[in-house]
Amino acid sequence: MEALLIEKENKSATPAIQVSGSVAVLEAFLAEGVDTVFGYPGGAIMPIYDALYDYNDKLKHILVRHEQGAIHAAQGFARVSGRTGVVFATSGPGATNLVTGLADAMIDSTPVVCITGQVFAHLLGTDAFQETDVINITTPVTKWNYQVTDATEIPAVLARAFYIAGSGRPGPVLIDITKNAQLQLFDYNGYQKCEHIRSYRPKPIVRKEYIQEAAQLINAAERPFVIFGQGVILGKAEKEFQKFIEKAGIPSAWTIMGMSAIPTDHPLGVGMLGMHGNYGPNVLTNECDVLIAVGMRFDDRVTGRLDKYAKQAKIIHLDIDPAEIDKNVKATVPVWGDCKETLPLLTELVEQKVYPKWLQLFKDYQQKEVEKVIQEELNPTGEVMTMGEVIKTLNELTKGDAVIVTDVGQHQMVACRYAKYNKSKSNITSGGLGTMGYALPAAIGAAYGDPSRTTIAIIGDGGFQMTLQELGTIMQFKPKVKIIILNNQFLGMVRQWQQLFHEKRYSFVDITSPDFVQVAKGFGIPGKSISKREELKTSLQEMLEQDGSFLLEIMVGKENNVFPMVPQGRGVAECVLCREEI
Repeated sequence: MEALLIEKENKSATPAIQVSGSVAVLEAFLAEGVDTVFGYPGGAIMPIYDALYDYNDKLKHILVRHEQGAIHAAQGFARVSGRTGVVFATSGPGATNLVTGLADAMIDSTPVVCITGQVFAHLLGTDAFQETDVINITTPVTKWNYQVTDATEIPAVLARAFYIAGSGRPGPVLIDITKNAQLQLFDYNGYQKCEHIRSYRPKPIVRKEYIQEAAQLINAAERPFVIFGQGVILGKAEKEFQKFIEKAGIPSAWTIMGMSAIPTDHPLGVGMLGMHGNYGPNVLTNECDVLIAVGMRFDDRVTGRLDKYAKQAKIIHLDIDPAEIDKNVKATVPVWGDCKETLPLLTELVEQKVYPKWLQLFKDYQQKEVEKVIQEELNPTGEVMTMGEVIKTLNELTKGDAVIVTDVGQHQMVACRYAKYNKSKSNITSGGLGTMGYALPAAIGAAYGDPSRTTIAIIGDGGFQMTLQELGTIMQFKPKVKIIILNNQFLGMVRQWQQLFHEKRYSFVDITSPDFVQVAKGFGIPGKSISKREELKTSLQEMLEQDGSFLLEIMVGKENNVFPMVPQGRGVAECVLCREEI
């Protein structure tokens, strides 16, 4: 069957045409501007894959090596491109293998539409081969899910799926389609995008009286402080945010997910918040008089103990999701709405100001952090390389223009602390769920999300072994992914906690790894392993200059720790700079 060409103009005049449910799925993708799908075929989704055979010139399908790889790749694609990622998986284990990625996308507000195949409708509930109740399994980790048993539903259901996934606070959507619905022929009248759903309001009504109250608090403040998260990026409000902080003159710190919304060297940027964030932003959170939170959810890794968090400050919270307001931290002034709309309104009302003494205080704390932590991390005097000096050297070579995708662990914290960014959508990581194995497939997706940029995956030796099968995807489809493995021969973050809080009882964190370079070679990917400082810069340069993917393993200190640190159970002002302070 040849791919259908559905006319976009004068759809109402387009006569009905008989198509299968599978063709209707693919036509929906084209109408939504989808050009890349990550997936893995199987019995229950075979009719869709059969239809896909005729759409190869319109839809690029990337065959991953595991369904978890498909959804992480779709996440990376979405985070870099700002578009909705799309996934195919079959029923049973294919669908359940998506659950980790769905949970990750849900908590990190990543727009993904997953299409899963399902057994024939008449077999539902019979424990048929590869049947699972994917709707009930995924309900807690999706923004919306729905099971289609009749092909006539497909156009409208998919229109809703894309609208829900990408609107308001984004998130993952899963549509489960029974095999009979994929095969069923029906009268197709074209595809109509969804622009409204009754009872679903993606953007709350902006209340201007709250904007005015927020501006009054800001204008009266002596030590205002802005903390911002990924909501600025998801709202495509980077310019609006930058205008706001520059007019108001307020020191601003980012969460891990908010990083790159403004350039990391912006004069009002004072660093990263959180458990391993910068010293000044953490401590001075408890000294500001007005705290303005923009597009962030007061995650526990940012707040530490809530009963010790910013009790002296009046809180202004800007968020698109009303459920986040007052959830963890009580707001003095709640500002509901899309920050792309609310920030300009607030900027218009705030006074042009500067706070030199207050900003200098952040710089003083930064200098203390440099002396006690950063200097030795970035310019070590010992023989063994540190993760920080790797990131510092990478910054020198990329000039802050690369997309950096990190896995989860010590390397993630170090990369987020020291990587430099000039452009938005550059820091891609698993924030809320902390999914080891995320980086390699997410980097593949990121490379498709913006092929014009250099994509670098920074991964630990533990996380890499969770999804290294996706090297096969790189081998077959050849996305240009530069892979750096920071190998400390430990599950480093767990080891750090065992050292600091469990009397150095290293319980099952000493991990043995294969010869990563040989493994990569088996997949046709060149690589090398280094352990000497004098090899670092030239090896990174070689990796970056490689026309295609490259794997570089860098041996780093086995028992190096990431500081500063807010120990669990403490407030942000109890941030420590070294082991002796714990």
